Amino acid sequence: MPIRIPFPSVIVLVGPSGSGKTTWAEANFRPGQVVSSDALRAAVGTGAHDQKASTDAFAVLESIVDMRLKRGLVTVIDTLGLNAEDRRRWRQKASDAGMASIAVAFDTEAKICRDRNKRRSRSIPAKVLEGQITRYAETRPALDDEGFAAVYSPDAVVPVALGSWSADEVTPARRLRFGLQVSNFEWGDVSTPDSLAAIARRAEAAGFESLWVMDHLRQIPQVGPAWNDMLEAYTTLAWLAGVTETIRLGTLVTGLTYRNVGLLAKIVATLDVLSNGRAICGIGAGWFKQEHEAFGYVYPPDKERLDLLEDALQALPILWGAGAKSFEGKVISIPEALAYPRPVQKRLPILVGGSGEKRTLKLVAQYGDACNLMGGPDDVRHKLAVLQTHCEAVGRDRGEIEVTHLSPTFVYTTKPELEAEAAAMGMDIDVLLGPFSGGTVADNVSRFSGLSEAGVDLAIVAIANLHRPGSLETFGEVIDAFSV
Repeated sequence: MPIRIPFPSVIVLVGPSGSGKTTWAEANFRPGQVVSSDALRAAVGTGAHDQKASTDAFAVLESIVDMRLKRGLVTVIDTLGLNAEDRRRWRQKASDAGMASIAVAFDTEAKICRDRNKRRSRSIPAKVLEGQITRYAETRPALDDEGFAAVYSPDAVVPVALGSWSADEVTPARRLRFGLQVSNFEWGDVSTPDSLAAIARRAEAAGFESLWVMDHLRQIPQVGPAWNDMLEAYTTLAWLAGVTETIRLGTLVTGLTYRNVGLLAKIVATLDVLSNGRAICGIGAGWFKQEHEAFGYVYPPDKERLDLLEDALQALPILWGAGAKSFEGKVISIPEALAYPRPVQKRLPILVGGSGEKRTLKLVAQYGDACNLMGGPDDVRHKLAVLQTHCEAVGRDRGEIEVTHLSPTFVYTTKPELEAEAAAMGMDIDVLLGPFSGGTVADNVSRFSGLSEAGVDLAIVAIANLHRPGSLETFGEVIDAFSV
């Protein structure tokens, strides 16, 4: 059965000579990922079996391990692995680098090790091999309790992003809903309208509850170069409303510096009417200064932008309500808040982007229907503890606020599929797995279970391999796992 190895991680091979460590490493990892004491003895001495070169070889090995971990690269340590102090040191180095440490134990029969040793062109002395076999028998029972994240027997490797990996199979204990963010519209010669419609319909069929686009005038650096296609957010959402039936529609999130708040209220209400009550109003203070400057928009100081966010959170419900009340805020003034048609939804939900602990989360506690967080489960728990404090200060039930979470991810079913995906994106698997969290369906279930248990109600995913046929349908299996 394939074993799931988190990338990046430090993988320590443990077994006597002839147990198959090097053969397994060569079959499952690229040469540069494997740091072999035999190969380094050959590099600094007369050959792989030059024991006089061992001290220098191991010094080089430690340096290579240090340099690879500094760069967050998966590292396979191919030595006997029988020295407890070595294993402890490598576990500590992995921990210091924020990586997992995995042991792979080679329980190869002693007779097989002896036979392989005899067939080598330069065998090691029989007495030395017997000593290794005895030491391994003494070492193996202790491995499970040494502090490795997992101890595996050798088998085919399935790479998994570290953020999605768990040593044990996880069964979701709490229901979790999912949204899909589409942030990249570079589809080559394929029709943009046809591609976008197909993605939206497939997402709806796969069980995604909501569909989100970014509100930017040009592509952001985190996704691609500025000259990549970037559709205008609300034009896109209005068009998506016409090609879908049930999926909810929103921006993650609208930059308030780009539109008059009264006009924004009108735009979102119109979307809600035309989608028959499926609009979500995501708003934030804005952050992309270069984009503002490029299009001639003023980029106010942080305090002024947060003041605008506070005004908008108060003004939008007034604009969507009956009558023509006036509103006077810190930075905006609306003499006559008359906006018809009114939204279909009795309360059109407002999601607040950003997680600043002093001001933004306080505004969520005061006015927001939902917040949007990022990071791992520990980050979510911390932000929600801060939000809880703000809620208590204003006398609000934190349970009234929906917790959403945005993260990049990907999903695949086989290792060759992942390898093809990495090749298509011009990346090594190590690099692909770095910024994203994902893997197989089981890996995604494991990761999102952690986020759900931390308090996330709606997980919004930006799927890196979104345009690959079957990706949304495969992720639908993750969604199904949380329909508890």
